[in-house]
Amino acid sequence: MIPASPHSPQNGVAPIAAAGTRWQQLWRDAVTDPHELLRLVGLEDRAADLLPSRDTGFAMRVPRGFVARMRHGDARDPLLLQVLPAAAELERVPGFGTDAVGDLAARAAHGVLHKYDGRALLVATGSCAVNCRYCFRRHFPYAEQTAAAGRWREAVAHLRGDASIREVILSGGDPLSLSTARLRELGDALADVPHVTRLRLHTRLPIVLPERIDAEFTDWLAALPLQKVVVVHANHAAEFDAGVDAACLALRQAGAILLNQSVLLRGVNDDAETLAALSERLFEAGVLPYYLHQLDRVDGAAHFEVDDAHALALAAALRDRLPGYLVPKLVREVAGAASKLPV
Repeated sequence: MIPASPHSPQNGVAPIAAAGTRWQQLWRDAVTDPHELLRLVGLEDRAADLLPSRDTGFAMRVPRGFVARMRHGDARDPLLLQVLPAAAELERVPGFGTDAVGDLAARAAHGVLHKYDGRALLVATGSCAVNCRYCFRRHFPYAEQTAAAGRWREAVAHLRGDASIREVILSGGDPLSLSTARLRELGDALADVPHVTRLRLHTRLPIVLPERIDAEFTDWLAALPLQKVVVVHANHAAEFDAGVDAACLALRQAGAILLNQSVLLRGVNDDAETLAALSERLFEAGVLPYYLHQLDRVDGAAHFEVDDAHALALAAALRDRLPGYLVPKLVREVAGAASKLPV
């Protein structure tokens, strides 16, 4: 990263934070105004064409470091398309709803979703560093359902009472939006649950705000007496830079196995060359491709959907191009199913 003033853009791109800036400040400095985002990427004169005519009900948020990776002047940049509100979000499409994957029916305790055998998911928080426009939980009632409320007590009580649960999955929102101190509270509690042996963190922060992976966090992760799996979320090779590589290295050095899950998105990564490049770039960063998700059919995201026939053709092309360990599993989540289902 090139140090720059946090208030003066260079060459039209988002200003990059000075070295040593704490991740919390970078979080607060995120771009939340779509007009500012368009100005930073040289598209301010396209605002009338690119932005919806009214509020979509889902706020925009994107860290400036992620904006800096976007192609200046390109309205079809794959990173920009993931975060910029679009008029298509206002369309209501049959088959799309507010609870695309059956989260509400899977609630087992406050902030706990129990869908699959052997593992339970904790909705740690509703906060994210970036609001992806295709987010399947964009309508989730976070104010009523966060496991961190009450210092995790109800969530941990549920885990303790079910000896079948071997793995705890932290999701959200993004669990790494919580302070390390709050995460340490959970780690300490899990250490006293003998049948829980593995912690899985689902997070986009190492990709969009890699500064979050600081020494305090990696010290906590390394000392955690559980197996650690970190599942990051990148959809395009352009999301990676030296800062992301450093964050991934720090996570591996803290003892975490790194996997990636992507979402197949029309206009972003729905061609074989782009997906193959993503798998190669992930492996360069020490991350194994894990899942390639068909879009969860949430209201506001229909314009990203790729039909199954094209998705299957892409999966076949990846098998032809890549070694097997770099080919993600093409899956779909179906409400009530016992696992993710192959497409």
